[in-house]
Amino acid sequence: MTLNIMKQNKKTISLGRYATLRVRDSQRWAANADLRVLRTYARIPRRMLSIGLPLCIALGAFVGFLVFPDLSLWEVCILGTMLAATDAALGKGVISNEAVPNRIRQGLNAESGLNDGMAVPVLFVFLALATGTVEGESTELALHLVAEEIGIGIGVAVVLVTVAVQLMKLARDREWFTEVWRQIPVVTLALACFATAQTLHGSGFIACFIGGLLFGYFARERTHHLVLAGEGIGELLAMLTWVVFGAVFMGQYWALMTWDVVLYSLLSLTLIRMLPIVVSLWRTGEPLEAKLFLAWFGPRGLASIVFMVIVGAENLPGETVMISTVVCTITLCVIAHGLTANLWARRLASKMAED
Repeated sequence: MTLNIMKQNKKTISLGRYATLRVRDSQRWAANADLRVLRTYARIPRRMLSIGLPLCIALGAFVGFLVFPDLSLWEVCILGTMLAATDAALGKGVISNEAVPNRIRQGLNAESGLNDGMAVPVLFVFLALATGTVEGESTELALHLVAEEIGIGIGVAVVLVTVAVQLMKLARDREWFTEVWRQIPVVTLALACFATAQTLHGSGFIACFIGGLLFGYFARERTHHLVLAGEGIGELLAMLTWVVFGAVFMGQYWALMTWDVVLYSLLSLTLIRMLPIVVSLWRTGEPLEAKLFLAWFGPRGLASIVFMVIVGAENLPGETVMISTVVCTITLCVIAHGLTANLWARRLASKMAED
């Protein structure tokens, strides 16, 4: 009964327009991923997701418990989860910079594309515990939700992308597509993956990213041409999202910023994100600067905004503090990563080339 209630709430909230923006962005980055590099250096995103992400959530909750004593245990866990998910959009200058070693770019791309989907079930478990929706057996419920979200998301991606690719090949061979209409299927496929996975109580984010990886593999040399229209739409919607974020959230919550909110935001950008990622990359053979680079460029963005909207609908006692902290963190992230992206990318490329 409890699980069904959580599923229904998840479906209702996650299908909002803010989540749809993240969908297009996830599949766009995934379609441009280099699967050959990912297969060779899979240990980088695998460790960042399996070790770094849980540690980041745990450390974020621990620091939140110390900095915000008025928040409950589950509220600080929610805060840590909201800010653990990253977004490749703000790090586009890094991921698209070909001077940076490909394994670093593809690893960061894969991690930022998948970690928000993995964080979704965790966030909903913490929300259920914070609102009193569920009592007892929380560990079993969490494991069930995580497995369900990931499994259904992957299954939906495989089925829909396989069918869509075959239909596109058939339409191309029979010349049913004009040049204009060839730009539409990728965008609609992203929306179909998300909507289908969410309807089946899976992760729409996971479905979109895995679907993008598969589509990029099937399309190969035509990938960039096919996703070009989706890139334009994604960039436009992302810019509109940032305008709304600046006009609505910053204007409303910036006056509520206190020293503890700013302190936690600074720690979230540095210690809380960087320490777990560096630890997760131990014994991978990567130089220290590459580990710090991967740890630093995990920018918060559309994923954290989506989570903020979801949490804001629950009317939790600590809602104002949590949302203010997320707004402050994202704002500082935009400034910090924007100023350092190209500079550090050039430095890392130069140093690794010398080595």
